[in-house]
Amino acid sequence: MRPLSALIIAAGLLFLTANAGAEPTVAPGYRLETISTPGAAYSGLSRDGEDLLVTDLASGRLYRRGPDGKLAAFGPAFPHGLDVIGDPTGPYRVVRAGDVLVVAQGWTPVNSDEGPLDHALVAFDGTGKLRVISRDFWNPFDFIVAGGIYYVIDSARNSVERVQADGRKDTIMTFRRMGEATTALQNLSPTEFAEEKSYEVDAVPTGIGLRDERLHIALFGGFPFLAGVGKIVSIPVAGGASMPRVDVESLNAPVSIAVDSDGDMLVLEHGTYDQKEGFHKGSGRLLRLDKMTARRTVILDGLTRPVSVLVWDERRLVVSELGGNLHFLTRETAH
Repeated sequence: MRPLSALIIAAGLLFLTANAGAEPTVAPGYRLETISTPGAAYSGLSRDGEDLLVTDLASGRLYRRGPDGKLAAFGPAFPHGLDVIGDPTGPYRVVRAGDVLVVAQGWTPVNSDEGPLDHALVAFDGTGKLRVISRDFWNPFDFIVAGGIYYVIDSARNSVERVQADGRKDTIMTFRRMGEATTALQNLSPTEFAEEKSYEVDAVPTGIGLRDERLHIALFGGFPFLAGVGKIVSIPVAGGASMPRVDVESLNAPVSIAVDSDGDMLVLEHGTYDQKEGFHKGSGRLLRLDKMTARRTVILDGLTRPVSVLVWDERRLVVSELGGNLHFLTRETAH
């Protein structure tokens, strides 16, 4: 999920900070249940009937959680390991698409030879037979399926790709680098950013959602991951030459978005960043943005490197963390 320019971060720094989390706090009117699996690095979430599907970057496995609440591995094991900056890579997300399950597989781990499943969209059926839909990505971090078409976020190319079921692909948006004032960077390094000029960082798209025939994309921002520079932008689902519309600003590394049954948008912030410590423990949070008023409400706070948010139904939400936590939120009152 990182741009190529972010390779200057010391390898291992970011992933290590994920394992020592703070206790999350939930907003009034919600009940929180958390399950933890030591050693896991949970990533993508989706619903398959009454089952929750979860990807684990630490093992390269897919997990299914049924009504009994137990997690069971299924399907093939996918390539996994650490990327060049020490973050886990592997099966980022698995989604039901008709009679197959489709996996977004990340880029090749360090010290590994590139394989046929790396940086690919991969389908498999009930027999476990694999079929590569497309490998024409650098790092397909997230995707949705709409009308039989895959809309894929390539977080290394900073693009949104439209992929047909037969693998035909076209780019519908490539995001320009974002300019930031030097004053916003001087707290990080007064010496490096002392001159009065602008500084550009990669946009780095991460999460994607669909609402009102528009694709909504979370722009995480590139290194050094400044606080408050993350955005949610939207483009027509049909594509075209129009510029992305900025819908939400002043976010801290938004990594995943979803739309609930009321049309409100849920935005998961990965957190705030320090060059020495990595992402601050407990700085991630889940926001609800009211569709009509744009009012922001913090639903879940104190998260450490959260990755994905899933709307389960009208009352329930699920959030994953790289530290091996799954948070289940149940709304007990109307919002």
